[in-house]
Amino acid sequence: MNYRSMVLVSGDPRSMERGAKAVYEQFQREINALGLENEVSLSWVQDVGRSDAVPLAVVYPEATIYGPLKPENVQTIVEEHLYKGRVAPGLQAPVRELSGHIAWISARKGTLPAEQRIILKRTGVIDPTSIEDYIADDGYQAFADVLTNMQPKEVIDQIKASGLRGRGGAGFPTGLKWQFVAGTPCDIKYVICNADESEPGTFKDRVLIEGDPHAIIEAMAIAAFSVGANEGYFYVRGEYLLAQKRLRTAIAQAEEMGLLGDNILGSGFNLKLHVHSGAGAYICGEETALIESLEGKRGEPRSRPPYPTTNGLWGKPTLVNNVETLANIPPIMRNGADWYRGFGTEGSPGTKVCTILGKVNVTGLIEVPMGITLREVISIYGKGMANGAHFKMAQTGGSSGSVIPSSLQDTPMDFESYQANGVSLGSGALLICDENTCAIDLAIVLMNFFRKESCGKCNPCRIGTERAYQILKNIAEGVGTMQDLEDLKFISKNLIELSSCGLGTTAGAPLENILQYFMPEVEAHIKLKVCPTGVCPMSGRKVYPETKLAQLEQA
Repeated sequence: MNYRSMVLVSGDPRSMERGAKAVYEQFQREINALGLENEVSLSWVQDVGRSDAVPLAVVYPEATIYGPLKPENVQTIVEEHLYKGRVAPGLQAPVRELSGHIAWISARKGTLPAEQRIILKRTGVIDPTSIEDYIADDGYQAFADVLTNMQPKEVIDQIKASGLRGRGGAGFPTGLKWQFVAGTPCDIKYVICNADESEPGTFKDRVLIEGDPHAIIEAMAIAAFSVGANEGYFYVRGEYLLAQKRLRTAIAQAEEMGLLGDNILGSGFNLKLHVHSGAGAYICGEETALIESLEGKRGEPRSRPPYPTTNGLWGKPTLVNNVETLANIPPIMRNGADWYRGFGTEGSPGTKVCTILGKVNVTGLIEVPMGITLREVISIYGKGMANGAHFKMAQTGGSSGSVIPSSLQDTPMDFESYQANGVSLGSGALLICDENTCAIDLAIVLMNFFRKESCGKCNPCRIGTERAYQILKNIAEGVGTMQDLEDLKFISKNLIELSSCGLGTTAGAPLENILQYFMPEVEAHIKLKVCPTGVCPMSGRKVYPETKLAQLEQA
């Protein structure tokens, strides 16, 4: 049936909490009341990255976004937009303006939107449970072209030429990793999608899978063909039940259409994909611990070398990429390496999907060009600091990122620029903090997370995170000493240099950043017995568990 209009109602968890089901049902009633059921298609859509406007409805082909909506708003939209053909007044979601770096890029490229949507292009636009919707929007085109017209080496060369770097946090060149796996002689190889998204504040991979699962499957198929693998696994965070369901549905659809399975498109290439529910441990986001878990063992990191590229799953060469990295593959293969390098910076091409949280006016999910600054992200996408507060610092990449001071908010957000300043971009979870955030309090929260999530395999991480947590609590309670600062520096150095895996290494980063950029505030806690922000226990406003102060207050 050919519909003249399509209405998509946001069905992500936050929308559902705010009454999206009632909005959807009201759309059904109003559409039927005007006899438009044969002219207007109504369906659900996942997170479109506009948490400020949910529940929302997107009306196509005009791509008008209405929100936040209540059931009583629906009649106006149906009568004005769907029946009379004009935009319903006063119900549209706020528009995100262009300015700063984004405006410059838009003018240079000509037609780019405010958000440089490459990998979120379909999220919130198509029905994620429909393979037909995906195929209608160039889906599986890149995979078909790869199978019929390219050799594995040509694919890898194009990924290398694009300059794509891993989006999981380390920023390792993706094409180079593929080349290592492809170059290892072995009859059996594997590809793994790391969707064990356990970083606090990060949900970009969930949105990508829930909103566009076939894109990740297509990327896995291209990767498997390129490195010589015939089997692959999606290792998905255990709590992501909807994401797992979407992947299983999409895999079944692709198999039914002959896009997965044996002799795909008559090419002789075979590929079987599986969905594996994660073990519920933060450490399993580290690729070797993930592999251990996938083999049915306790999630602990392996000593390296050898690396998974030569000795991975069940001792075979294995390619492990995270969701966001893989989502870049089909667009690169469709449009070419030069096209992809037109976004971002010379050393960090492309875009970055970020979650923006904390003390800003608008939170949510954004896709921005690599090289944008933190100041621009806050002003353009966060609509400024909440309540007119001043920016103090930001945590990037969840717990495993860095603490970025205000002095670095104009530093381009790319791998080289951040590395040159001793900080990391991480996974892109941006926790924005104002002047009411205490650096010591933030460090305690982060270290508490690390000490609980440590697998306990190596001493620097198992002992260091616990000891650092206790020292920071003492400082917050007003019983710290200047020797504590030397101990924290020593612990941070050992965590970074001696830990067995990235968890311990990144656990030392926030300690290092806070001691480097917020030393006056830390010393005020020790020398003056004062918390400048007034949030630490010495100010009587917060009590940490399992402390002498907490025990005294309970007594």
